[in-house]
Amino acid sequence: MNGKRQTNQQQLASGTEGRGETPAAATGGAEPSVAMTATESPAFPEHLLEEVCSRENLQRAWKRVQGNKGGPGVDGMTIDVAKAFLREHWPAIRLQLLNGNYQPRPVKRVEIPKPDGGVRRLGVPCVVDRLIQQAMLQVLQEQWDSTFSEHSYGFRPRRSAHQAVAQAQRYIAEGYNVVVDLDLERFFDRVNHDILMSRVAARVTDKRVLKLIRAFLNTGVLEDGLIRPVDEGTPQGGPLSPFLSNIVLDDLDKELARRGHRFCRYADDCNIYVRSHRAGERVMASITRFLTDKLRLKVNEAKSAVARPEGRKFLGFSIANDGNNGDAAATREPHRL
Repeated sequence: MNGKRQTNQQQLASGTEGRGETPAAATGGAEPSVAMTATESPAFPEHLLEEVCSRENLQRAWKRVQGNKGGPGVDGMTIDVAKAFLREHWPAIRLQLLNGNYQPRPVKRVEIPKPDGGVRRLGVPCVVDRLIQQAMLQVLQEQWDSTFSEHSYGFRPRRSAHQAVAQAQRYIAEGYNVVVDLDLERFFDRVNHDILMSRVAARVTDKRVLKLIRAFLNTGVLEDGLIRPVDEGTPQGGPLSPFLSNIVLDDLDKELARRGHRFCRYADDCNIYVRSHRAGERVMASITRFLTDKLRLKVNEAKSAVARPEGRKFLGFSIANDGNNGDAAATREPHRL
């Protein structure tokens, strides 16, 4: 039975079933190691979807979705209309979920202007799908979050961008005055589904949950009146997407910790702090290879750099080291945070 279960998990992770569904030594300019312990999470319960669909969990999820006051998805259903719709149709939706044959609707493409003049492309799910995603997030995150790196600050309970900046200040005050500033090119659009699902399947044994996550990943995008199929990426806009992105980038966190680097990561913004420009160039090259070879992600060379921290922006802050007292001060741009 265990062998069969493992085979089923691998099939779902790879998409073959239900596609609707030691630190480096401190020599030669290398950075000194920092001892880190990676905590492994036990497997989730076999009947995980029943916990997702529990009344208490759904009530919490609905309050969150309602409080976020998001707009309608492709079905045009507002929060208020969805509330009445769910009163009537939830038993049937719940049965579809528990039977493993629920099919999410495509997400609606929305473009939000960015302060730098570009646009952020969001994929907005319909309200019912946002409720289901939020319910899944609450159950998965409750058990999974404690295994993430202490240096990961984005989209996690009781963690913030301000904490990430404060940690960066401490590194700089300790003498790590060169930053390896990594920018991942179109990260949320490029997440490899098979790599992501293999990480989820390593812990989740409920095949219905694996199939449902795969379905949310592959549901497609409504753009210019046409539904475009999706075979990579976790579109920003749904509750589950940031959590899934942290699962993928946890591989990066563990690799950086294994090498003993001092770093801060907020979603796809990652800064690594070293003592010399030479060490920074070496780290940039090796981590770029890791991201390309292991996670199939691309580093944006035009926006990434090895530089002094005061010459870069981290989460909207410019951090400078005061040579007189060893403290690092952060100056914030008004449009961020």
